[in-house]
Amino acid sequence: MSVKVGVDFGTSNSGVAVFDGSRVRLLPIDHQNVMPEVVKTILYITRDYKHYIGQDAVELYYKHNVNRLRRFVRKWAGELEVYGADMFYIDDVYVYVDELKPGRLLQFLKTALRSKGYRGTQVFDRYYSLAEIVAAYLSELKKRAEAILHEEIDAVTLGRPVKFSSDPDQDQQSESVLREAAYNAGFKQVDFEFEPIAAALFYEMTLERPQNALIFDFGGGTLDITILHLGDLSNRKVFASGGISIAGSDFDRAIIQKRLLPHFGQGQVTYNRPDIQELIQAISDWMALPDLSTPRIKAALEQAIREDKASVQLKALESLIFNDLAFSFYNTVEASKIALSSQGATTIQVKEKNLDLWELYTRHQFEKDILEHQRQIEEVLLNTLKASGLEPGEIDAVVKTGGSSSIPAFTAILGRIFGPERLKSSDTFNSVTAGLAIRAHQGAL
Repeated sequence: MSVKVGVDFGTSNSGVAVFDGSRVRLLPIDHQNVMPEVVKTILYITRDYKHYIGQDAVELYYKHNVNRLRRFVRKWAGELEVYGADMFYIDDVYVYVDELKPGRLLQFLKTALRSKGYRGTQVFDRYYSLAEIVAAYLSELKKRAEAILHEEIDAVTLGRPVKFSSDPDQDQQSESVLREAAYNAGFKQVDFEFEPIAAALFYEMTLERPQNALIFDFGGGTLDITILHLGDLSNRKVFASGGISIAGSDFDRAIIQKRLLPHFGQGQVTYNRPDIQELIQAISDWMALPDLSTPRIKAALEQAIREDKASVQLKALESLIFNDLAFSFYNTVEASKIALSSQGATTIQVKEKNLDLWELYTRHQFEKDILEHQRQIEEVLLNTLKASGLEPGEIDAVVKTGGSSSIPAFTAILGRIFGPERLKSSDTFNSVTAGLAIRAHQGAL
């Protein structure tokens, strides 16, 4: 016997659920996590190409990498054909690789789906396409779910944002890659539902009478908004949907760019070192930073440390890159952002090796740093409302879900437009997962 599940493949976290027609069951996929029903969207690939996800991936990464030795060796990478006027020759290309590197940690997999230029990455001697990376994660998710259910899972309803991209061709390409990945992971039947509609289906189970609801699904990668009529199964209606590729990871990047780069030399490194300036700017790019630990960059940093006035800051940059501290650094930034949803100030602290970072950060500063994002999000919200044909007073409930939906600045925007009495919070991490399970059971909206 096989079963159909709902899978929320999220930017920061993922989940799996089933629905039997009356009750949603969220599967405890990650027993090592504080919330077992939530598994981090993180993939760790070891040198022998074994795949680990969630907290297992995080703990194995730390066990393998913190304070480890490195040994770079010169390795042939292929041939380069060189043309010039009437000249042509073939030259060998060599790269330096760390032969002691035990594994590769990949995160923000869903963000990669909407990155136009990202097609995949090299992991040791094997190239993983983007579809193969996502398939590796979904395959492990599927195995864990089958072990819990003691049944084979053949079919899945996957969540997707309203817009992977504002470019329709890129949006379709992103869905195609996700579909290919799901098939490669072993699912035989794959369909999709917009994530805010899934959250609406879960919210609908709490209703005693029909109402117009606005779903504000604000996670780690995108904001999705859908306005629907709910509570009458024979008369459900989607008035309008909208979205924008701005969310939690963009706020983390803003914090790094506007507040933390001086700790690594921004504004202090001499301007005749553009190579070092580029390294400092790369700190906010989660895809770039892990690939910077090369002998060439090591030599350039050591020279700059000897010659430049910002030696302390550059030692911090060197430690961040070469002691595998990027993952803990990004997690610290995210945790500080989350803390500001419930308190007026927090500290961003990382103290390891030559990296001793301490920054007092207030909610006022955070809201200033993301002011342009706030403006864009309010514009999308108002445009979606206009497209629905409804006035703010005709919206009975504004349902917030997703980790970023608890940021006070956005709660204030929603309260100002619709009235604070209409704001409701759904399950922050599981409402989309639960709704996808309902969708998988009920069929199309």
